[in-house]
This record gives sequence, C-alpha cells and structure tokens, in this order.
Amino acid sequence: MADNISIQDNNWPIDPTKVRHVLSLSGGKDSAALAVYLRDRVPKMEYIFHDTGKELPDTYEYLERLEGYLGSRIIRTTFGTTFDDLLRQYGGMLPSNHRRWCTKMMKLEPFENYIGNDFCINYVGIRADEERTGYISTKPNIRASFPFREGGINYAGVQRILEESGLGMPPYIEWGRTRSGCFFCFYQQKIEWVRLKQRYPDYFEQAKAYEKPNRINGNIFYWCGNEPLADLERPERMAEIERNWQKKQERLAMRKPNRSLAETIGGLETHHTPRDGCLLCQL
Repeated sequence: MADNISIQDNNWPIDPTKVRHVLSLSGGKDSAALAVYLRDRVPKMEYIFHDTGKELPDTYEYLERLEGYLGSRIIRTTFGTTFDDLLRQYGGMLPSNHRRWCTKMMKLEPFENYIGNDFCINYVGIRADEERTGYISTKPNIRASFPFREGGINYAGVQRILEESGLGMPPYIEWGRTRSGCFFCFYQQKIEWVRLKQRYPDYFEQAKAYEKPNRINGNIFYWCGNEPLADLERPERMAEIERNWQKKQERLAMRKPNRSLAETIGGLETHHTPRDGCLLCQL
C-alpha cells in the first residue's frame, strides 16, 4: 500500500487520499523495474513518459511491453513542442552537458506542468548502490520517494525484478547502449555512437545532420564534444574506438573478475560506474 512507501517530509496539510502518485518512465531499466515493484504496492499509480519524439524504436517497444504488464496506460506528456521547435528557439545550438535545455524543456517542465498544483508523490528509481541525488522538484506540492534506496535494492535486484516479471532488460542493452533517451544523446560514450551507426544507420545520419552552423554565432556544435560524427564514422576511427573499448573491458575484467554477463555484454558499464545525464532520461 502507499502508506508503506516513505516520502521526504511527508507532513502535508492534505487528506492522503487526495495525493497523486506518479512514476516517470524513461524506457530504462530502473524506472521499469520500479514500476513492476510498485504495481501491487501503490494503488492508482499514474505512469508517465516524456516523449521527445527522438527515442529509439527499442524504447517504444519496451514501453509497450511494460504497459501490458502493468495493465495500465502510460500517459505521454507531449504538449506539441518538438525537439526541432526548441532547437530553432535556441538558434540551432545543440544541447550539451553545458547547455542542457533538452532536459529542462522536454523532461522537467512537462513533468511539473503535468502535476500542476496537485499534491504528488514522485517515485524515483535511484538504486541503493548509487551515490547521487538526481532531479528532485523544488515545488512544495511535489515530494520524492526512493523505494529502491530504502529497500536496499541494487543493480542485481533491478535485474532480478525485470527477469522475474518476464520483461527482461531493455532491448537496446543487447547491442551495446547503456541508456534510454534520445538516440543522439550527448552523454553517449563513443562506443555507443559506433553501435548506433552499426545498428541504426538512419538515426546516425539524422544525428549527423544536426551538426551545422547555428544562427547565433555561426559556430558548429557537435554531439561528441570536438569530434564531428562525420569523423567518428570513418572506418579507421570506428575501429580505433572499438579497440580502445576492448582494452578498457579487459582492464575492468582484471579489476573485477566476478563481473556478470549483463555487466559486460555489448559494452554495458558496471553498475558501480557513476552515471552522467539527467535523471529522468536515464532511470
């Protein structure tokens, strides 16, 4: 039941029966596992997904499967503003870790607009083995709950929840992507760009097409820092990235001989590696 799930500072001057329970899904493993975990614990849960329109087919497929398991509709909080609309507003300056307007405009604002002024418990899928806070709304009517952290559920526990439910891990993990979110996410590792090129060349081409002079100062911003995707996709450069990644995996294996298959398959980093990026994108 909901009263078994704690929240930060739950002393609200409101009837508990009028509080909304909301779980934001990203298409990733942690938020999906949390939805499974809470399905029978929290009645009247609202499941929402901030659809940027730039997600991978894998993400949409996984959410459809999750929807079937939950027996509840996942609400898309898209209000007609697309990534391309916002990109024009920002003068063609691509988002980056220094200009994270995509997180603000396509994830955080839609979330808070969806909640409005209602009192709400926002369930967050941060695991017990993660040392981060992530996004927590500062609005006084939205409080955060961390069931995995409070229940001691770590990466292995998330895997177990997903496997036992029959959902399994998100399909993009099988081909080497570590995160949900936009196919051109600037937080991707370079090996993930290589795998995107191999798996979804059309999406790679779409991402590459965004790398052009912006209207504000004429500079060209690249998804991978100072390396254009046109350079990264050169066969010799892709081979170099693959070699460097393989060497890194060998070093990790020497330090952690008991790494599980799920941690090493397709380039998946160990679950102890800190994650960059916005919480709502990655969970």
